[in-house]
Amino acid sequence: MIQPHPFQLLLGLENRYRQQAASLPAQQDNREIWSGIGFRIGGQHYVAPMDEVGEVLPEPRFTQLPGVKAWVMGVANVRGRLLPVMDLGAFLGLQLSDSRKNRRVMVVERDGLFAGLTVDEVLGMQHFDVDCFDETVGDIPDSIRPYVHGTFRRGQDWVVFSPHVLATDDEFLDVVA
Repeated sequence: MIQPHPFQLLLGLENRYRQQAASLPAQQDNREIWSGIGFRIGGQHYVAPMDEVGEVLPEPRFTQLPGVKAWVMGVANVRGRLLPVMDLGAFLGLQLSDSRKNRRVMVVERDGLFAGLTVDEVLGMQHFDVDCFDETVGDIPDSIRPYVHGTFRRGQDWVVFSPHVLATDDEFLDVVA
């Protein structure tokens, strides 16, 4: 019996694999996606750009400070670093919910500022088609408008809130009472 040439064996294997291989999925349209960290204050849903939130923490124990504005909750030790903890709702003229169970602190670090913003709840990563972005912002308090730059409309409105813009606001940086 004559043995087939090794190259012929390989060609035979290739043909069998090609016949049994599943076809490639149909090409899908590539959609551009925008991602952010969803959170809630005063019943309104907001989303912060991913690159503007360093981390999200459960509300830490903090030490209250004398001589600061009412929206400065205090300072917390987070892994050996002092984190000023701010009540974002109070700064914006809103009220955090009474339930402390879901409260979270979004950590912002920018140009030497290191601060934690306390919110009612963090709703995790949110992903939106860029096509559902609208530069107009619906009915929100005027105190928030300087820090927002549009809305993603997906089932409900998600107002885009910029912690980096907040971090450059002189009123936010002036914590002394």
